[in-house]
Amino acid sequence: EPANRDGWQKHFLRAKRDDAKQSIELILLRGGGAVFNAHLDCLRIAAGGDAAPMLRIALTDITGRKRADEELRIAAIAFESQEGMIVTDPKGVIIRVNRAFTRMTGYEAAEAVGQTPTLLKSGRHEPEFYRRMWQAMKEKGYWQGEMWNRRKNGKVYAEWLTISAVAAPDGTVTHYVGTFSEITQNKEAEAKIHRLAYYDSLTHLPNRRLLHDRIGQAMAGSSRSGHCGALLFLDLDDFKTLNDTLGHDFGDRLLVETARRILANVRAGDTVARLGGDEFVVLLEDLSADAGEAAIQARLVGEKIREALAEPHDLDGFEYHGSASIGVGLFHNHDEPVETLLKHADLAMYKAKGAGRNALRFFDPAMQTALDERGALEADLRLALKRGQLHLYYQAQVDGAHRVIGAEALLRWAHPERGLVPPGDFIPLAEETGLILPIGLWVLETACARIKAWSSSAATRDLRLAVNVSARQFRQPEFVDQVRQVLAQTGADPSRLKIELTESMVLDDVEGTIGKMNALKQIGVGFSMDDFGTGYSSLSYLTRLPLDQLKIDRSFIFNLPDNSRDAVIAQTIITMARSLGLDVIAEGVETEAQQAFLDRHNCHAFQGYLFARPLPVEEFERYCAAAR
Repeated sequence: EPANRDGWQKHFLRAKRDDAKQSIELILLRGGGAVFNAHLDCLRIAAGGDAAPMLRIALTDITGRKRADEELRIAAIAFESQEGMIVTDPKGVIIRVNRAFTRMTGYEAAEAVGQTPTLLKSGRHEPEFYRRMWQAMKEKGYWQGEMWNRRKNGKVYAEWLTISAVAAPDGTVTHYVGTFSEITQNKEAEAKIHRLAYYDSLTHLPNRRLLHDRIGQAMAGSSRSGHCGALLFLDLDDFKTLNDTLGHDFGDRLLVETARRILANVRAGDTVARLGGDEFVVLLEDLSADAGEAAIQARLVGEKIREALAEPHDLDGFEYHGSASIGVGLFHNHDEPVETLLKHADLAMYKAKGAGRNALRFFDPAMQTALDERGALEADLRLALKRGQLHLYYQAQVDGAHRVIGAEALLRWAHPERGLVPPGDFIPLAEETGLILPIGLWVLETACARIKAWSSSAATRDLRLAVNVSARQFRQPEFVDQVRQVLAQTGADPSRLKIELTESMVLDDVEGTIGKMNALKQIGVGFSMDDFGTGYSSLSYLTRLPLDQLKIDRSFIFNLPDNSRDAVIAQTIITMARSLGLDVIAEGVETEAQQAFLDRHNCHAFQGYLFARPLPVEEFERYCAAAR
């Protein structure tokens, strides 16, 4: 090889002069012209006599070794590259890491070797993620993708990871080699771009673009489930005036506080979005399948938000009183464009503005009329107790000889314009709004005062007065103390008070119900199971309840004695009550045939129009006196 000719010649000259072995590496040419690496050893050997010394020459082809050394050198340089590297045995135990691994993870080699890569686990990936990763390793011999890991200092970071399996000639995996580079900045940049694209920069709420997507998903979900959804379009009243007088900084603070208050008054799964300016939209999903009930649910949420936004705002020491106008549009299993739904809610919001602001209006005119009527009724009901419009009527309970043995106290509302409002119209409203609590307490107080008043008359002193208690009232922790206090204040005989419960109330909390009943039984209060047979009656709980009486629901009495099914049910309830040692009374008795049937089957207490309608107290007392 021309490039090595001088070295070759000098090597021979040294070998001729020195006794020591001379070695040199050369690049030589084969006969065919191919280049190869060679190792040349020359050793001078003395000949006998006057003969010139000889040279022993050994030439070794070292091309393979040189190539292996070169590859090792390159591998060593690559291993200490800027990418983190980790080598494990077939069981995943770390046997080597590079300096970049230490720099990125914070773990020294001595801390990592002997551990497994779970040392870095962030907790952000589900088990399914790792299962798919190792499945790919098994099928392809490698895997690459994004992974979140955790540094030694606890900070989570994103990396691009490639794992390769190293296999022996027989295919057995001997090692796994992982290389990774940090991409956290890329992920954070992606997240920032996503936030800018889909979220409002001031309030961090979803913007119009993301809201459109979610409304579309909600409409698809409504089509599948049959449930209604609603859009609430909110606009702050007089927001421009605030901006013009106090400046945009104050306006921004109000918008941020508005977002916070709206979020505090919706469910976790509901969407609150800011469209821009002072306009917000609330998307409610999974409301009732019945449009009327869904409207009531949406109205309750809207009113909560409206009331929350009407509370004073503290804007850096300045107390600001604001309000919002809210428009509501319902959607239910239809394919109207998203923009149309938003327009409906927007139009309803302008109706609220036109109604004097700080108001809520529905897009559907018929529904709006119904809700306005309900709202007016609720407003009147809130004043009814204060204005003395609520009254107790009394319906007689009689025995087989038509002697009055007791009465049921029934609530009536005498409205100055509406007349006598049916209980079915206002009792559910009182339950929903919580007004049933003060009303229920008034009923209990009035009934106990009546028991005390009746104790001075021979015609009424032996009567037991039944009082219906609402589920919400009965579930109050202080209910037992409340009854005791009312009895003490009025001086009523507890044994003359009978509390009527429904099956659904009992089933909601059997143990709690039994505890309260036993506490009141100890002072003499009695209990009747109202509407018995209409729910999910079970002997397992019925035998545990300290009841005095079962009341057969009017729905089973109406078709007696001709309807065989109702006849069997009535007979069964009577037999069950007698076997448990309970009294039994039938309500809704309107004909002599009904009474005769019940009498024949051992039910001797009745309540119904056959004997008396619910009467004001004076008429009821006259009825009792006449029946003696």
